[in-house]
Amino acid sequence: MNRATQALLDEYQKSIRELIFVIQNISDQQLCKIVDHETQDQDCKSIQTILTHVIASGYSYTVYIEHSIGIQSTRPEPKIFETINPYIEALNAMFEYCVQCFKLHPNVVIEVHDPLKKINVKWGQQYDIEQLMEHAIVHILRHRRQIEHFIFKLSEDQV
Repeated sequence: MNRATQALLDEYQKSIRELIFVIQNISDQQLCKIVDHETQDQDCKSIQTILTHVIASGYSYTVYIEHSIGIQSTRPEPKIFETINPYIEALNAMFEYCVQCFKLHPNVVIEVHDPLKKINVKWGQQYDIEQLMEHAIVHILRHRRQIEHFIFKLSEDQV
């Protein structure tokens, strides 16, 4: 595996570790409580729905990469958990799935300029593997921030 790919995986792992640090002490009640009653996005109503979305998306990014290099794979179905520990385990498993993809294909070209060789994703963007991994990292960071806000709001509600 080249250094650029390893750097991306290191940053991905760092973002996941930071997310786990934020969520590790969440109670079952906090996990499942609807915090955002106004959003139309079903993935962003509670910490539970956010984490389910984050894990499903993480698998999707790796599956997109696998498809781009000719591997036919299917994203696991999203799982909803009632406690935080299975989410932590699922985040680590999601990351390990990504690592294994790159370990099995260490010479994959991660940066391409030809638009015809980019990965077309369901939300209408085009990425090369490097850009998709960068998106995956920022996706974790954005949702970690969102969860931090939810935790703050939940703590305010208890006062």
